[in-house]
Amino acid sequence: MKKTSARLADGREIVYYDLRDDAVRDAVDKRPLGTTATASEIRYDPLLAEWTAVTAHRQERTYHPPADACPLCPTRGTYLSEIPEPDYDVAVFENRFPSFTGGPGPEAADGPYGLLARKPGAGRCEVVCFTSDHEASFASLTAEHARLVLDVWTDRTAELSRFPGVEQVFCFENRGEEIGVTLQHPHGQIYAYPFTTPRTARVLDSLARHASRTGGRNLFDDVLAAELADGRRIVGESRHWVAFVPHAAHWPYEVHLYPRQRVPDLPALSEEARADFPALYLEVLRRFDRVFGPDEPPTPYIAAWHQAPFTLPARGRRPYGAEPGAAESTAREDFALHLELFTIRRTSGKLKFLAGSESGMNVFINDVPPERAAERLREVASERQHTGDLPGTTER
Repeated sequence: MKKTSARLADGREIVYYDLRDDAVRDAVDKRPLGTTATASEIRYDPLLAEWTAVTAHRQERTYHPPADACPLCPTRGTYLSEIPEPDYDVAVFENRFPSFTGGPGPEAADGPYGLLARKPGAGRCEVVCFTSDHEASFASLTAEHARLVLDVWTDRTAELSRFPGVEQVFCFENRGEEIGVTLQHPHGQIYAYPFTTPRTARVLDSLARHASRTGGRNLFDDVLAAELADGRRIVGESRHWVAFVPHAAHWPYEVHLYPRQRVPDLPALSEEARADFPALYLEVLRRFDRVFGPDEPPTPYIAAWHQAPFTLPARGRRPYGAEPGAAESTAREDFALHLELFTIRRTSGKLKFLAGSESGMNVFINDVPPERAAERLREVASERQHTGDLPGTTER
């Protein structure tokens, strides 16, 4: 992998990742762009104990452009895009309309008892263009190209971990208009948050409570072992990864991919696990596109990498000044990197909407039994996998 960093016309960074070591990236962004004005603020919700970002500038972001005006396609001829090069393998650039931007700043606490707390929304948001091919999808990538994207996610996680104020890095892909995607070019995003996300904080609490009541056992390890022992919700396995529908899945079709060897984040993956990942992940994505039948459009989905926050201490250490509490016994090594993939399509032509119970009380109601979802995802395995011709995967 060759990495080349450059600047766009308004000063934002763009980074090219190439499969070939002899790739040359020296194109200049010729667009007459002025400096983008961004102002991100985060406000604290004392009832839920979580932060919310307020970003008025994002109202102006690009919305469903025609294919010949896609800002993620390469620059060709007189068309000038966000990517100055005429072609690329993978390109990453700073989002022009970021939810988080800049460095950390002081917290202001207004109102009685300081209940109205706010501070700058420090961090960084990046766009990851998986391929220059506008008509492609992640599922259509070769295993070599998918491995390149995995290496990009890994490199960006390591790079963003060094940014001042960043506590957690989230790599994800939104795919499909039903999900809310406004650019159809195959791409994902990376958020570098200035706090530990509420979802992760809740998981960390569950980790600590499970360890406390089981004499120090790891919750992630025990969940994976339980799913493997049950077997009914396993979708696919490889030497280093397991794909399964969770026992209490929230979404109609939801698959979690866990490395068999627990690691806290992408940079900690072994070379063997990296090499093993693309075949199984691509197979699962292709099954998602077949699960509702051949006449259905591509399945909308969200693919989300869950990684440990950087503020967690290493085993046996606690950051200076940290308050004692439930998470005190949780180290970075206790968290398990994993990918969660799910769709909001519940059956042919029908979507699952987050209505009163889900949106109002965060209580999910799933119309598709997880065992049936896993069974269906096994039924639509590729012919190559049925004949044992897909390297690195096994079928139950």
